[in-house]
Amino acid sequence: MKISTERILTSHTGSLPRPGDLDQMLFDRDQGNDVGGLDQRVREVVADIVAAQVDAGVDVLNDGEVGKIGYSTYVKERLTGFEGEGAAIVSKEMIEYPGTIKHLADSPAFQNMRLPACNGPVSLRDPDAVHRDIDNLQAAVAGISPQDSPQDVFLSAASPGVIATFLPNQHYGSQEEYLFALADAMKPEYDAIAGSGIVLQLDCPDLAMTRVMGANAELTDDEFSDQIRMHVRVLNHAVRDIAPENMRLHLCWGNAAFPHIYDPEMKDVIDVVLSARPAAISFEAANARHEHEWNVWEDVKLPDGKVLIPGVLDSCTNYVEHPELVAQRLVRLAKLVGRENVIAGSDCGFGTFAGLYTVDPPVTWLKLKAMADGARLASDQLW
Repeated sequence: MKISTERILTSHTGSLPRPGDLDQMLFDRDQGNDVGGLDQRVREVVADIVAAQVDAGVDVLNDGEVGKIGYSTYVKERLTGFEGEGAAIVSKEMIEYPGTIKHLADSPAFQNMRLPACNGPVSLRDPDAVHRDIDNLQAAVAGISPQDSPQDVFLSAASPGVIATFLPNQHYGSQEEYLFALADAMKPEYDAIAGSGIVLQLDCPDLAMTRVMGANAELTDDEFSDQIRMHVRVLNHAVRDIAPENMRLHLCWGNAAFPHIYDPEMKDVIDVVLSARPAAISFEAANARHEHEWNVWEDVKLPDGKVLIPGVLDSCTNYVEHPELVAQRLVRLAKLVGRENVIAGSDCGFGTFAGLYTVDPPVTWLKLKAMADGARLASDQLW
């Protein structure tokens, strides 16, 4: 993972808007239909999405996750053991404020989404899938002119904890046993990404988002802390052979326009998050519920070797952040943890599931451009 000592670099969380025809192809495949030309279409869209990121001024870019039906649920296509009947994921806020989920329920993503349960042994079924991701991204980057080459590239992969959140266990004797089985099955994907020279991003919303989901809502704070410590222990086991500097971790409270009044506070989970092996931590820092938590770093010392990727773009609103605001968010954090330890990012993805775009797709690119402009302003103030 490249760190700049000259300016603030820009990145994002991972998922970006897919074209409508690709969304439909992904839905068709998810329903078990044979979709001719899908691999070629994904390769074309990855090339387009990489070029669009370059045009927007993104320094550390990826494939937009455009070939995945969802950031967490895509693994059911790559692993065995997911033939059980799952259930809808329900959070405390969905029950108390059902009107806030209407936009989700009406989206193509949720109308087409399949969330099977694990009802058999989990193992790797399609070892070639991750290599297609790698090849598509590398080919797209190779097609960029030398003067526009990105500073770095990354690929996202679901953590064992987030997989278990969306695809519940109906087979293993304990949740811990299930998580370790997922870790072993996902390890080849993690190793392949890092081994290719691409930075591995591990998506870990389970470390915060799941606090108010299902039975977790009844846990005490200490019980939830114990649970996410176990999740990190499993994650560290899965990535034990990858150098920390070749990994980043994404922490979030759920990419949905809910009230978020039951979210755990950053200060209550940050010690657990920092115990994970990845060197960089991507986290929400722009939305109205969590922006104030930049002040956590007044009391928490950033460990040596760790880097922060704060969200300076809200992924749930069509407001385009002013570059001056982006700069303010970056400068105040950089003054606490060191300018070389900050990379600009987004709160979450802009296309976490195919067909679900809370932000109008064209606005995504306006936001990324505003981030790049704001990072330049911040760099002028910090260097």
